Amino acid sequence: MTNVPASRATADSSVSRSAFRRVLAGSTAGAVLEWYDFALYGILAATVLGPLFFPGGNGFAQLLLALATQGLGFVARPIGGIVFGHLGDRLGRKPMLVTTFLLLGLSTSAIGLLPTYSQVGIGATISLVVLRLIQGFALGGEFGAAVLMVSEYGSPKRRGFWSAWPQAGAPLGTVLATAVVGGIALVLPGNAFDQWGWRVGFLFAIPLLVIGFWIRRRIDESPVFQEAQARAAAKTVRERSSILETLAHPGPVLRGLGVRLGENVAFYVYTVFVVAYATKTFGYDKSDVLLAVAIASLLQFAGMLAGGHWSDRVGRRTAMLVPALGLAIWAPVFFAIVQADALPLLYLGVGVGAALHGLLAGPEAAWIAELFPTRRRFAGASLVFQGSSIIAGAPAPLIAVWLAEKQGPTAVVLYLVGTIAVTVVALLLSAETRGADLN
Repeated sequence: MTNVPASRATADSSVSRSAFRRVLAGSTAGAVLEWYDFALYGILAATVLGPLFFPGGNGFAQLLLALATQGLGFVARPIGGIVFGHLGDRLGRKPMLVTTFLLLGLSTSAIGLLPTYSQVGIGATISLVVLRLIQGFALGGEFGAAVLMVSEYGSPKRRGFWSAWPQAGAPLGTVLATAVVGGIALVLPGNAFDQWGWRVGFLFAIPLLVIGFWIRRRIDESPVFQEAQARAAAKTVRERSSILETLAHPGPVLRGLGVRLGENVAFYVYTVFVVAYATKTFGYDKSDVLLAVAIASLLQFAGMLAGGHWSDRVGRRTAMLVPALGLAIWAPVFFAIVQADALPLLYLGVGVGAALHGLLAGPEAAWIAELFPTRRRFAGASLVFQGSSIIAGAPAPLIAVWLAEKQGPTAVVLYLVGTIAVTVVALLLSAETRGADLN
């Protein structure tokens, strides 16, 4: 497979079909593990991790500190994106795919083995913080590697659909984390979950790690990258860092960040903010809201694959513009539905919002890969994916909660619609990339 030309190394080639299946499976497995960890930590931070790892008797302060360690992962992600982006464009996609997956899986599993504050004191807190930083650092390179391997292997005619699979790992990971925590809580009696049962969720990452690592070790390097390396080797002038080169040509990065702004905010409003808003403001039972989010995640998964497929037919811009406008229209409807205080309507509101988000996010992976030339594709994709997580994803739930409390739901609607407007403008300023030659 190593010497197969890029034009033949596609999902449609009988020679490379098995290799492509491994790439697709390995990339998607990493995305599932990534978002499994994210959702798992969020659920457990709000229930058991605060008292176990942070001193003091103030439960609210413990909760904030536990959630703050989740935010540390966001801080470390751009750093990982820069480091692995540079190395991925210099050394290859496969080494980064394997390295980031190992770091992610081992650090997630290690949290399940940590002693608590009552056992070893401040060392437990420091260890948790360090592991969260390692997770965030690994995530900074993991998603870019996964998306690029699929994009550079896949057939140009179906690149949107195939590249949507790593994207779709997000809702699958969320559903898996919810199911695992719910299942453990149902099986274990009394306080066993708070005492030790929570560890099982983190240790569940071990079989995911073993399976994913076995698949990824068998993946061949991207043929597109190999051809780029061969061309670079023929040159006498050494190219500078792909990160610096990408920053010197910021147009694609800015357009990518613009599109991801509204998409990220919509994701966190419909999956994270809605839990606090519906339970605290309108008194919905938390289990009902979490079930609504879990069901919506399945709709989001289907929407991502459908959006990627549709983008192969009508183009990336159209496939993303339509659901973006749909999200803007649905925002006021959603908040009206939540305030109706009817559980079926809540399911409808969250489900439609998540499905529209999936349709928007599905084509993004292929579109972002197509924005950049091979020599700086990893760097560019990582800056877009991880930069948007900092400027949009991380603050979105906090901003939405603050606006809802201080200004009311109308302010949240305006916030959501305003960020989606940025997405629409960025798309309108972008050229169509469907079918682009990644060489």
